Formats: sequence, C-alpha cells, structure tokens
Amino acid sequence: MSEVVRETMEYDVVIVGAGPAGLSAAIRLKQLDADLQVVVLEKGSEVGAHILSGAVLDPCGLDALIPDWKEKGAPLNVPVKEDNFYMLGEAGEIRIPNFPMPPLMNNHGNYIVSMGNVTRWMAEQAEALGVEIFPGMACSELVYEGERLKGVVAGVFGLEADGSIGENTEPGMELHGKYVFLSEGVRGSLSKEVIEKYNLAEGHEPQKFGLGMKEIWEIDPAKHKEGSVTHTMGWPLNGNAGGGSFIYHLENNQVYVGFVVHLNYKNPHLYPYMEFQRFKHHPMVAELLKGGKRVAYGARAISEGGYQSMPKMVAPGVALLGCSVGMVNVPRIKGNHNAMLSGMAAAEAAHEAIKSGREGDELTAYETEVRTGAIGKDLKKVRNVKPMWSKWGLLPSLVLGGLDMWTNTFGFSLFGTLKHGKNDADSTEPAAAHKEISYPKPDGTLSFDRLTNVSFSMTNHEESQPAHLHLKDASLPISVNLPKYAEPAQRYCPAGVYEIVEKEGEQQFVINFQNCVHCKTCDIKDPSQNINWTTPQGGDGPNYPNM
Repeated sequence: MSEVVRETMEYDVVIVGAGPAGLSAAIRLKQLDADLQVVVLEKGSEVGAHILSGAVLDPCGLDALIPDWKEKGAPLNVPVKEDNFYMLGEAGEIRIPNFPMPPLMNNHGNYIVSMGNVTRWMAEQAEALGVEIFPGMACSELVYEGERLKGVVAGVFGLEADGSIGENTEPGMELHGKYVFLSEGVRGSLSKEVIEKYNLAEGHEPQKFGLGMKEIWEIDPAKHKEGSVTHTMGWPLNGNAGGGSFIYHLENNQVYVGFVVHLNYKNPHLYPYMEFQRFKHHPMVAELLKGGKRVAYGARAISEGGYQSMPKMVAPGVALLGCSVGMVNVPRIKGNHNAMLSGMAAAEAAHEAIKSGREGDELTAYETEVRTGAIGKDLKKVRNVKPMWSKWGLLPSLVLGGLDMWTNTFGFSLFGTLKHGKNDADSTEPAAAHKEISYPKPDGTLSFDRLTNVSFSMTNHEESQPAHLHLKDASLPISVNLPKYAEPAQRYCPAGVYEIVEKEGEQQFVINFQNCVHCKTCDIKDPSQNINWTTPQGGDGPNYPNM
C-alpha cells in the first residue's frame, strides 16, 4: 500500500492505544501545556473495549496523575478488605498465612476495579483537557522519515480478502507527530516492529509472558464478600506449568474469576484454557460459584519478564510505554500503576523536548526515569521471582523468592539478578517427550467449551477482510508443528482460532480469525515463531463491557 496517497494530520504527540499508559501520557501532556496537540488512537470499538486486567489497582499512579480522582468520580469503588493466599490440592486447600509475606504483597489501600471502566473515565478526563481520542482507529503501519519514526497509518477499512485495495477501500490517513508513543499493551504489532527495527532488545533478557483468562460471575449474595481478594497456586497446574488463580469480589454480587498460565511451559499437550475450566471444579471454587452465572469471558497475554527483560524504550521519534515495554510486578500481579507512571514520564520528557525546540530524537530522559525512578525501584525488588519459579519450581521459589523480596526491602539481594534464558516459544519441547493430558468435558454449569465462552467476549470481526493472523510459512503447521509438537496452537489459543481439519484426505491448518480475542498468545508461544499477529480493521475484536 506504499503507493497510496493519504491525507495527513500533524500533531505534537501521537499516542497509539487508549490504555492506562496512553491516556496517562495524554492527560499529563495537556496538564503541562494546554496548547499541545495530542491525539490518542484506539483500535477497539470504544475506549475500554479491549482492556482486560485482573484487577487490583494500586492507586499510586492515579494519585500522581489526578490527585483529586475521588472527587472527580473515578470508578474505584471497592477497597480491598482482606487478602487470602491458598495452596490448592485436588480435593482441598491450605491457607498460607499473611504474616511471612513481604510488605509489598499487602493490598491495603488498593482497589478492586474494572480497568475497562477506569480507562473510560480517564478518557473523559483527557477529552475535557482537549485531547482528541479516536476509537475504532486501528494503526496498521508505521511512517518513517529516514531513521526517525514520524507517525502512523490509521483508519484503513475495506481491504479485499487478499489484502489488495478494492472499490470500497478506505485508505486511512497518516498522523504525524514530533513524537509517537506506542502504548499498545502486551506484544503490540507496531511495538514489535520497532523493537526489531532498532534492535532495542539487545543486551536485555528475553521477555517472558503468561496467558491470563478471566470470567465475570454473578454469584449468590449470601456468598459474596465485597472487597475480598484471593490468590491460589498449585492444583490443577502442579508441575506442568507455573501460574495460579485470582478471585476478586467487586460490587453488585459480582466476582472476577481468573487464571494465569506461564507460557514457558514445556509440554505442548498442555491446554491452558481447560486448566482454567478444571480449576473451577475445585471444591472451594465450585462452592463459591454454585448457583451463580458467568456473564463475561476474555483472555490476554501478560508481560512477566520484569526488570531485566525491559528493552530499550526509545528510538528516534518514538517511545514505548507500559506493557509495550513490560512493567508488571509479577508477585503482586500488578502493572497498571506502572503503566500510568510510564505515561506520565514519557509525557514529561516529550514536553521538555518540544519546549526546547526538539523533535524526532530519542527521549532518553524518559528511559532514565523509568529505570531509576518509581517503576524501576518497584520492579527491581521482585526481579528474581519469575526466573526462580521458572528454574526451580513453585515451592522453592516461594521460599527463596520470599527471602529475596525481604532482603530487597533493605536494598540488596543474595542472588544478584537472575537470567531468564530461553524465550517462551523455545521452551516448548517435542510432544514425544511428554504424556498427553486428559481433561474432563466441560459441564456447561461451572465449566464451558471455548467457543461458547468466546461468545461471552462479544468478539466480532468483519469476515470479508484479510485475516490479521499471518503465517510466515504456510506449510510449517502441518510439516513441522504437527509431527513434532502435536500442533499446540490447537490448545494454547484461548479462543479456538486454530484447528487441524482433514479435507480431501489431507490435514489442513485452519485459522478462524473471527474468534480472535487479541490475546497475542499465538505470536508468543508458537514453537516455530511462524505466526505474526497484526491488527484487524478498527473496531473489530472483543467488546469487553466490564473487564
């Protein structure tokens, strides 16, 4: 599409993604200078439509950005009242006492929230300051000027199924900025391109990921404990994979039930979605959900590499924000506060640069603030928890990780900085080295098949458009992944996008892109690194109401 002539729009700062990082950046820019021209482009049908998070929110980021957020009606309505930690066995559980936990694990002062609703409120605050926000505008290409990243292409609609331009194609427009902020969330397609083009990951550990799946349940009011937070480890994953669950009681008798599987698991027969469904049959969970109903479902990859996996965050004209870098504090299961702080830091660096007459250079002040300021300090304390879990398993990592977090409270670590080693795709081992895992059939009451659950994500894609999931080599799923790895795409995808079917006596790899909930797991976990996730046209994908 390079021959297409597009209209252009000029801004001071172009922000891709209306999540907590992008909106924080937009708000802070206008707070610093009301005359700055700032635009936020969001691929979801509305702000919040693609936001999925646990979420227990540490309000420190919001405190710094909008100190009077309570008076302005921010949807932080459920303060955490109790913390519970359990180690699960198949038929029972052991409560882990709170007193040995490092202070950073305490949720006192935090809130159970819908981050979708928080970002909707943040968008209102941004627009009140004069920020332009365009939902339904997917950014499909980057615009370069020499070595500098100058802008993005947004709003391409109506391509033919083969990707060509047709009679009804809207070619979109170019939005240019003195600086471009990429706040796409985990494994964003443009951020991935920037990291590769400018070699930003050199000298850093590979990023690590988890797959987070979440359902919202309405439960029996007699069982509801507003403000209760529960985390579990152990069953059903046991030694097959790292991960665990969360159960958060918010308002209106609703409960967030979530499950995270670390994507560095070895056995390609593992089926993360079915592990989640099996988890709900644990007696403790089943009793809570009995008589209730599931009202929503979604899934999203989570960046878990932490401090040592953050790539260089700036290149000429561009800065990576929030989960585009990877700022999740894994043991706390929190990253939204750091995303907000990163947006503020990027905004302050860009404002200072523009004020001094610069544009299109590297915002080194932003990276310095992230690595040495509040975000870096938050992540450095817990930097060894994830590699310990990966290398030594759950129980040793609980003991040693806890010890490391305690000593880091006093400014030192007995372990230095541990490395992650392999990326998650390379962690997958041949199927022949592992036993198949038998999963019980969903009962339709507590557990559900994938396609039924996907319907509760309100996912929709225009079927005549090109598939946004691209195979680098169309032959590899059948020639390599199937015989060597039992084609794990059939199982690691939490939305049933990929399947092996037999047609005319031959096995074929089918991509049902209409089901995609934009979790990016395929882009991360495919052992041949053969799948490239790109954005579909704007407005497509899930439409999460309250995630």
